[in-house]
Amino acid sequence: MNVSEIIRELKMTKEEFFPLAVQLGFDIGERAIKVDDRIAVRLIQAIKQHRKSSTRQSLFAHEQVAATATSSEPSAARDRVITVPPTITTKQFADLLGKPVTEVIAILVRNGIMATINQNLDFETVSIIAEDLGYTTTPAETTVDSTKTEAAQLAKLKAALEVDTADQLTNRPPVVVVMGHVDHGKTKLLDAIRQTNIVDQEAGGITQSIGAYQIDTNDRSITFIDTPGHEAFTAMRSRGANVADLAVLVVAADDGIKPQTIEALQILEKAKLPFVVAINKIDKPEADIEKVKKELAELNLIPEDWGGQTICVAISAKAGTNIAGLLEMILLLTDIHQEKIKANHHRAAVGTIIESRIDKDAGPVATVLIQSGTLQLGDIVTVGEVSGKIKAMKSWKGASLVNAGPSTPVQFLGLKNAPVVGDVLTVTTDKAVLRKKKKAYQNFGYLKPTVAKQQSDKLRFGVILKADTLGSLEAIVEALTKLHYAAIELDIIKRGLGNFTEKDIDQAVAAKAKLIGFNAAMTPAAADYALGTQTTADTFSIIYKLIEHIQAELAAALPPEIIYTKIGEVKVLAVFRSNTKESIVGGRVVQGSIKNKAIAKILRNGKVVGEATVAQLQADKKNIDEVTNGSECGMRLEASTTIQEQDSLAVYLTEKKPRRLE
Repeated sequence: MNVSEIIRELKMTKEEFFPLAVQLGFDIGERAIKVDDRIAVRLIQAIKQHRKSSTRQSLFAHEQVAATATSSEPSAARDRVITVPPTITTKQFADLLGKPVTEVIAILVRNGIMATINQNLDFETVSIIAEDLGYTTTPAETTVDSTKTEAAQLAKLKAALEVDTADQLTNRPPVVVVMGHVDHGKTKLLDAIRQTNIVDQEAGGITQSIGAYQIDTNDRSITFIDTPGHEAFTAMRSRGANVADLAVLVVAADDGIKPQTIEALQILEKAKLPFVVAINKIDKPEADIEKVKKELAELNLIPEDWGGQTICVAISAKAGTNIAGLLEMILLLTDIHQEKIKANHHRAAVGTIIESRIDKDAGPVATVLIQSGTLQLGDIVTVGEVSGKIKAMKSWKGASLVNAGPSTPVQFLGLKNAPVVGDVLTVTTDKAVLRKKKKAYQNFGYLKPTVAKQQSDKLRFGVILKADTLGSLEAIVEALTKLHYAAIELDIIKRGLGNFTEKDIDQAVAAKAKLIGFNAAMTPAAADYALGTQTTADTFSIIYKLIEHIQAELAAALPPEIIYTKIGEVKVLAVFRSNTKESIVGGRVVQGSIKNKAIAKILRNGKVVGEATVAQLQADKKNIDEVTNGSECGMRLEASTTIQEQDSLAVYLTEKKPRRLE
């Protein structure tokens, strides 16, 4: 772990950190940049324990209004702020500092970093060197605009397809995306079409990732893309629309138009996709087909039998009613738009990644929808920043393939890393790309936090998030970033694919973060290692259950609201023993009452000079719980200051009230 991370975690300066580390028995060196993760965990815990034992929180801490933070740092030093990107070359760093690059290289060498002029330096290393030179660093804001990213992906795909001429294009199977509101029967419909049982394999009956399937009907093929149904998967539904030719909008006859139905319509309108409305669940007693058609008409989608142009097909996916009729309408819509549903079968393949994951045995596994050309076993491909050679291909049924043509969904092995869902796959003959991109795209950089965290008074709740596929991980992160609360902030410290490792546990302990997995758990070695740290991982297979769990954890992490109620005042008449830890005094209750275990402010000449807890109350040499107005008593007080005669005690009771997320 970088020393700068530890210092930020502890909210210390370097001048405070290094001497205290030595004092606590950690010989890490005064100019150390990195510390072994396990030593870092022990060091952080030791410093926090040291603070806890050397400081005492005010009994009335929650009553106090936080004073405006002031800095003792000279204004000139505060003004010397440089903004640094996640990585920067030595030359660029020298330019930022306004120093000769040779001088900066010499400083790096003195700190044990053998850097060249074009060497990439990470933010933590740059921060430590800059601080030594009297500068403060702030991370450059590198917000990734998902809209721009998606637009760039589409532009790349369009450019790759535009090289084909009209005479090279022939008909291909249509790609159909199935969309609609959660639980309206999208996956059940595909289940009926494929005569398989995919829906029972999905946790909670809700599709958790994009799946692509190809069926044959009337001697023609149709490729279907199943998009996730839960509201968290907006980005994935949109991506499904962007790779499709046609759409089926599923609306439940017993439920009608819902928010995600409208959202799906907006996506279809933006993508300019022709679509068929499948009015599902007509077998249910409460089904009302005419009500659904009326709601469609209110959205300016007039059904054909009402004189409009919106094709509506009444079906029951569960009973298998009129599935053939729906397929006929899809083929009819294909024939109407056939001019746009063509591809060159005899060129190098171009396609879009629709799913991506890391398999513990096979490594990176991706699903690509071929949109033009034919993908061959052994092809060298590039996908965004990832490259590889196709080692194996399978159909959606799991059958091995040697080649795959347009509109075919293919799961394949051979990439160096899991690619980004939505990236464009292209085939190249340049074998050098396998070497050039071998080290590219490490740690799923596109999914790292991309905006500099601003200092605030909010509590932070850290999570380390792991998922089985990139599509699911992307959707979960999108859902979690929408959780905004006034008093607490969710901080996704790390995210990635696969199961939790020992390193994840060390990071969780150091950052006091929770391990949250989606179809991901601890490796056996990590589980054994976790026993010594009392760290656990919460794992889920349903997206909304994961989100609900995190919301509950956020609520539980909020400190309770402390309500202070003044119950009385006591005049100190005699002091029998007094020091800064404990006092034994006698007094008279002059207002209200005093209770055992109550807390009190010590007043002298009308000013608060200290605090105390009532540890014992006596009257007539008997221990009692309460003394009321006008009575005298003896008190043993745990006090923060020496009590004197004629002091007054303003006595309070406290009540803890749970806080709600707002």
